[in-house]
Amino acid sequence: MTSDLLRVTVLGSATPCPDVDNPCSGYLVSGGGTRVWVDAGTGTLARLRRYVGLDELDAIWISHLHADHTADLLTAYYGALYADVRLPAPIPLYGPPGIADRLADFLTNTATRSPVESAFAFHELYDGHRARVGALTLTSRSVEHGMPAFAVRIEGGDGCSGDGSLVYSGDTAPCAALTELARGCDVLLCEADSSEPPAVGERVHHTPEDAGDTARAARAGRLVVTHVGPSLTPERAVSRAAARYRGPVEYAAPGAEFVVR
Repeated sequence: MTSDLLRVTVLGSATPCPDVDNPCSGYLVSGGGTRVWVDAGTGTLARLRRYVGLDELDAIWISHLHADHTADLLTAYYGALYADVRLPAPIPLYGPPGIADRLADFLTNTATRSPVESAFAFHELYDGHRARVGALTLTSRSVEHGMPAFAVRIEGGDGCSGDGSLVYSGDTAPCAALTELARGCDVLLCEADSSEPPAVGERVHHTPEDAGDTARAARAGRLVVTHVGPSLTPERAVSRAAARYRGPVEYAAPGAEFVVR
């Protein structure tokens, strides 16, 4: 059945703050009846609820702790506990080390620590972390963003039609770990935040050319550029990436859906 195919729906791809019609980073990855919210940037929870309720999620996966990838976890906490949601159990949440205390710090209003574990079952990521979530397998690698940050490879298994593979870069400079993780994937969802590499200091993002280079080196089947920075247009980012990669190149427009095969 078509609904069993691995697919990614773009909830938002804006940076560093939401645009009028585009929330920050967030994606719904689904396949074989399994649904995972990947990154929870500002504005993505409302978009997510067009497709799935919090109580219907199988897991949440977070790349790093910058607000444009995590802010809606705060609202999701209140939604999970106090809105018209009845969780059968806390939602499994895979994220960087320290994510539970970071959320609790934001949400605590008294001397008593906010019980974030009542909404989320936390699992801290590490390089090479692997998790089976329903019909999907999630493999995470540590990438280079000047802070603990991860990319993820999501593959369909039992219950999925086909065995597609999606790799999401999160936010990162070009690095060997991302290229290795993306090796032979069907779809590479790769950030293209920077118009140019920084003249000084540490690199923490891809340019569109970098995204094309990573896709080419990994022999990815298709490249979808996302997290395009305000100094670039989506059209320009696609054009620049396509100059370095011969496969199909598309933009992660809000609301777009990509079937992974």
